[in-house]
Amino acid sequence: MELKNRSRRLRHNPLARSMVRETRMSKDSLIYPIFFEEGENIKAPIGSMDGQFRWSPDRACEVIDECLEHGVNKVLLFGIPKVKDEVGSQAYDEHGIVQEATRKIKSAYGDDIYVVTDICMCEYTSHGHCGILHGHDVDNDETVAHLCDVATTQVAAGADMVAPSDMMDGRVGAIRHALDEAGFKNTPIMSYAAKFASKYYGPFRDAADSTPAFGDRRSYQMDFHNGREAMKEMTWDEEEGADILMVKPALAYLDVIKDLSYSTNLPTATYSVSGEYAMIRNAGKAGLIDEYGIMCESHVAMARAGADIIITYYAKEVADAIQKGDIG
Repeated sequence: MELKNRSRRLRHNPLARSMVRETRMSKDSLIYPIFFEEGENIKAPIGSMDGQFRWSPDRACEVIDECLEHGVNKVLLFGIPKVKDEVGSQAYDEHGIVQEATRKIKSAYGDDIYVVTDICMCEYTSHGHCGILHGHDVDNDETVAHLCDVATTQVAAGADMVAPSDMMDGRVGAIRHALDEAGFKNTPIMSYAAKFASKYYGPFRDAADSTPAFGDRRSYQMDFHNGREAMKEMTWDEEEGADILMVKPALAYLDVIKDLSYSTNLPTATYSVSGEYAMIRNAGKAGLIDEYGIMCESHVAMARAGADIIITYYAKEVADAIQKGDIG
């Protein structure tokens, strides 16, 4: 019998393949995470994340110029202060590390760069947990009050968007109210709506000096067994006023990204985290895999699952792959 259906007809020619490609990516969807360390003249390699650095704010223009050269114009800022305390006071200090880095970037680039700031306490607390402790327990409501202060000082410093990553109950609504009251009604919130208690965060905790001094974060980050609970969390954040919903990590949670993309009309984001980056990077350096090819395939998988926005340490390389036509 003669075959009528031949899928290979549209695979035979590279121009045909590009014409019928279902998943297309844009540089506009990429966000590059940057670590800022308090001090001067710092560009410190992060040992567990080859090719990534901790920067001091006075050298912010170097890393921003690198991003713009690759066509990446959106960044997510994290801060590492010199002094940490029980209540993470440097997180909401108007002259804190992220606030100062934001001022430096926005004063130099204005609207040519879009600055998203992470809202959490773990990089700033002496105990490494994401909130205010009562004994060994993180107090949800007291922490939320501090997160509102973090958000308002960051936006006052020039942040274009805030991204609460703490996973406290009710924080999106509280931050939305605080920003509105402070006159920042047009500042969007990208919520880490489904942030799972994951082992993929290991290199980040090295980069941010944020490993908990005791216990773990499973009492507030999500159990990685639970998909339906993720939908509940994301529904609540949408109701509280989130503008973008994020799933973190990415590769082990593509099903959650897909479910979210079908259940909301809000933009869907994902964060390809430090452990994902380190595994691909180190396996590539060891000659075990084609790093570039795996990077391309992995990020397309995130977009194919439904991610409109991808936060990734490979943002510059992915942007170059899009430019070359290997992605997109």
